[in-house]
Amino acid sequence: MTLTPYKFKARYYETDKMGIVHHSNYIRWFEEARVHCITEAGMSFAEIEDRGILNPVLSCSAEYKLAFRFDDTVIVNTKIISFNGVKLEIAYTVTDESGTVHATGTSAHCFTDMNMRPIRLQKKAPDVYQLYLDMKEALDNIL
Repeated sequence: MTLTPYKFKARYYETDKMGIVHHSNYIRWFEEARVHCITEAGMSFAEIEDRGILNPVLSCSAEYKLAFRFDDTVIVNTKIISFNGVKLEIAYTVTDESGTVHATGTSAHCFTDMNMRPIRLQKKAPDVYQLYLDMKEALDNIL
């Protein structure tokens, strides 16, 4: 499995009066990168949700180091810190094209059914469980 970082240009509407990307957008970028990663691994969020599996956020944090401006290239690298089929923790490193780190962060998630009751992914959907294991291994190999 080959996974690539989530790469895009900072959009004008993401900037504030100071001309820099507003801090709230980094959390959005983390989620976009997580969705990008799963899609690249071979399954969309829609497919997973159609099977009655949700992946809500338990916590999210970001540390800002250097601002981005409109039209800067943003690269979000993801790494699965921990995954046990019940919970998932992801680390994010946000860089520019030169590799300079602009922000870091983490998010923690759990897996639930459509009624928000916790599930064990390995039991409910072994193939989705394996997908996350494969993603973790692929991401470990590139970071």
